[in-house]
Amino acid sequence: MKRKDTDKNEELTQDIKVTEETALGTQPVGRLLFKLALPAITAQIINVLYNMVDRMFIGHIAEVGAKALTGVGVTMPVIMAVSAFAALVSMGGAPRASIMMGRKKKEEAETILGNCFVMLIGIAVILTAVILLFGRDILLLFGASENTIGYAMEYLNIYAIGTIFVQLALGLNAFITTQGYATTSMFTVLIGAFLNLILDPIFIFALDMGVKGAALATIISQAVSAIWVLHFLTSKKPYLRLRLRYMKVSARVVLPCLALGLSPFIMQFTESVIAVCFNTSLLKYGGDLAVGAMTILITVMQFAMLPMQGLTQGAQPIISYNYGALDYKRVRRAFRLLLISCLTYSTVLWAVCMFLPQLFIHMFTNDAHLVAISIWAIRIYMASALLFGIQIACQQTFIALGNAKTSIFLAVLRKIILLIPLIFILPQFLDDRVMAVFLAEPIADFCAVCTTGTMFYRYFKKLTKQDPEEEKE
Repeated sequence: MKRKDTDKNEELTQDIKVTEETALGTQPVGRLLFKLALPAITAQIINVLYNMVDRMFIGHIAEVGAKALTGVGVTMPVIMAVSAFAALVSMGGAPRASIMMGRKKKEEAETILGNCFVMLIGIAVILTAVILLFGRDILLLFGASENTIGYAMEYLNIYAIGTIFVQLALGLNAFITTQGYATTSMFTVLIGAFLNLILDPIFIFALDMGVKGAALATIISQAVSAIWVLHFLTSKKPYLRLRLRYMKVSARVVLPCLALGLSPFIMQFTESVIAVCFNTSLLKYGGDLAVGAMTILITVMQFAMLPMQGLTQGAQPIISYNYGALDYKRVRRAFRLLLISCLTYSTVLWAVCMFLPQLFIHMFTNDAHLVAISIWAIRIYMASALLFGIQIACQQTFIALGNAKTSIFLAVLRKIILLIPLIFILPQFLDDRVMAVFLAEPIADFCAVCTTGTMFYRYFKKLTKQDPEEEKE
């Protein structure tokens, strides 16, 4: 009897402490979007630093820096795959939890959180085993050469041990953001990145651990971030909490989350496949130097995309919550502001890549040959980045609205249908085959933006017609 009373009092306390959640449906959309987006953008930029800082320090190791950087670059597809599996669970589960919050179904939302937690742990165990058992074969398949495989294995073997920390830190942090606690979510990433920045020079240079030191610094940092997330989600502060009674995995709960998460999973996982395609093609036509340039370009692309993903993370709780509450006017306002913000950012980024590319390149290397090819390549690779704000805003809004089918199609279109074939087809028609490989990216981006924008415009008009208030106006 006492336990029941305690549970009732606990639920009452949680119902009172919903200021962050109710704000999703009441505060002015513009103010709310930037309140949530700024910490999310900060978190995304900081998140890039995890790998950027590693590569920056590794690239400046005396005598072997260029080879070590290329070796670690070959591990990027594996690291992207690990992050993709976290997105499969979290980016499908978090929007569904937010929609349930909008419908005032707290128990359903916490069941989603509990099921996703168990899924993340299970996936982490499987990924760790696969990487440790087959890591060398995977890296050779991904474009490692005899000159770089040693550095790649040194990094990956240690990184694999921390897979569970990566899954929990990335996967569960989305459930903090979706409740409106964007600042707390930002601190999850900030703590890990700050610790990584401190540990990297200590392990790499002071302790002379080289590439192994960079990997060790990363997994220690991710472990601290994971502990932070778990502490918050089991405390009394959040509206949705991790509770043991909601951790019994149910297909009814998990399958819709996985279906919705399939789009961001494809987007991130195919980054691994694409990195393999780029690396193998460039190794064939341009050697280790071209692969090294690709390592820098992919890192810059991450920098380009993640701040915009921070904007979409800020908009997602607003769009999902109000879509669940049937307030379509607020949904439209949030999307329009998101689109303008993303397009503005992508335009500025494009300008920097075209006119001041050295700002990015010199962060990673001082090698004259690598700098020269990277500056030339980035202008080709990022040529369509000007329009990519449209792609990100529209595709992520489809996910926030729970539209799994369309978001999956758009993810498959850009990466699998367009980009991967172009990487192999274009070099057959152009004399400069290295340039042809880099050119595949802007062509695929342009076609994808045109398709996504058209599909979303039609969907947006249908959503407008669903709003009875709009029809009266």
